[in-house]
Amino acid sequence: MSSILFQYLQWHFIGQVRAILRAWKNFLSFGLNYFSISLLLRTFCSPWRRYKYFYPKSFDFKQYIDAFTFNAISRGMGMLMRIILIIIGIIAEFFIFFAGLLFVLIWLFLPVILIILFFYGIKLLF
Repeated sequence: MSSILFQYLQWHFIGQVRAILRAWKNFLSFGLNYFSISLLLRTFCSPWRRYKYFYPKSFDFKQYIDAFTFNAISRGMGMLMRIILIIIGIIAEFFIFFAGLLFVLIWLFLPVILIILFFYGIKLLF
């Protein structure tokens, strides 16, 4: 039979740290899936929202230039939007990573912080 202090320490430093790390991993995975960073990288050179003109079957210089220009602009817009979304997704992942790291560190030092704050409160009373 173990003491309640040992059970608390085991819960706080082993059980809950595992649960926090699992939740942190889920948040990081959600961020990657939400911003679809891997899909954005795979379709980096694709036209924006699949807008494209088809080239004429017979040679018509004006229609060929129109299709080429529109397709180039559409691909450029697609690249620009994907770059913006990838950057936003990476920034969000960094925030999630550092927020999780901060939470884990606070959780690990929480018993010490609570003891220090308890004695500081006692000191303020007297």
